[in-house]
Amino acid sequence: MIKLVVNGSKGRMGRAILGLAREDADFSVVGEVDLGDDINAAAAGADVIMDFSLHSATLGAARAAANNKAALVIGTTGHSADAKKAIADAVRGIPVVWAANFSTGVNTLFYITRKVAEILGPGFDQEIVEMHHRLKKDAPSGTAERLAQILADVKQRQLKELARHGRAGIVGERTPDEIGIHAVRGGDVVGDHTVIFAAPGERVELAHKATSRETFARGALRAAKWVVGKPAGLYDMQDVLGLK
Repeated sequence: MIKLVVNGSKGRMGRAILGLAREDADFSVVGEVDLGDDINAAAAGADVIMDFSLHSATLGAARAAANNKAALVIGTTGHSADAKKAIADAVRGIPVVWAANFSTGVNTLFYITRKVAEILGPGFDQEIVEMHHRLKKDAPSGTAERLAQILADVKQRQLKELARHGRAGIVGERTPDEIGIHAVRGGDVVGDHTVIFAAPGERVELAHKATSRETFARGALRAAKWVVGKPAGLYDMQDVLGLK
């Protein structure tokens, strides 16, 4: 049985994960950690820690996992480049699944987006539109950032050189290489993502729409089962799903 600690246990994702984990005979929930709790005490004896908290709390979870030789699953988004580096440095020596999105469907979208970008080539303009509930604190979503990174990788360019976050005013004509990224917020939308490839006379759109957080929670628990016992290293859901 896998001993599980959830960091961010009172959040929407944390509650969804705990609900499903308690129904799964493969898991034993040994720690529920949220703001103000001591994650180091909870992590003692854990097989895996799942972090769905705040970007400011992930480093503490990473250190607790490393100190206790536990595996780690990170689903929190909104980290700065410096924070990502600090987390990666902290988890050397343990297996980690770090993903922007744990949905099987979204990870299929990641895979297909790369293939479509390779097939269509530079003649198609690329835009990403994402929508989430009104309470989401970071923008764009981690999933949208991952999609944009995939497009930049296919172009063999740095994303920071190509990203265009929204447009307002007289911005001039669209450049051929830019990647538009647009965040929409409202209501209780769990997560919608659309990748648009547009050329004169035709358009290809790839879309994924999530209607329940259980989709992500089930994927995260699948990742937790997969990562326990793996060699030390950084993995993502493409590894978990065998898409690499």
